[in-house]
Amino acid sequence: MTAILINGARREVDAAPDTPLLWVIRDHLGLTGTKYGCGVGLCGSCTIHVDGRAVRSCTLALSQLQAGAQVTTIEGLSASGDHPVQQAWLAEQVPQCGYCQPGMIMAAAAFLKQTPAPTTEQIRTGITNLCRCGTYPRIHRAIERAAASEEPGE
Repeated sequence: MTAILINGARREVDAAPDTPLLWVIRDHLGLTGTKYGCGVGLCGSCTIHVDGRAVRSCTLALSQLQAGAQVTTIEGLSASGDHPVQQAWLAEQVPQCGYCQPGMIMAAAAFLKQTPAPTTEQIRTGITNLCRCGTYPRIHRAIERAAASEEPGE
């Protein structure tokens, strides 16, 4: 058994050390908001936070988590969906199919915590997640909107 601190709660998981964190989150802990996309860390659908940093969970093995690392999934970003990035996503009507959105929101939240007042170019280069529906203009507007809110990194 391995202890993991996820969304503020300590959980025990019975998984092999080389199991990608994505599968620990989805299959062992039942948190299905984090999505499988490419499996090689390119698309970003599986983006979560580890100690506040955006991480592609499909390429991070359970054994690579440092003791005491804080893992946050889309389910833990905000209990009621009132995180500034989530609110901006709704206001800008970002989702089309919605599949990439949990990872995109997690990437944007971590990005804004590090870069609270980004330029358009910083957004363009800082968010590397892929959206097959091509909602990038709405994604960029939502990130700008969240940055303009009072506490974008919370």
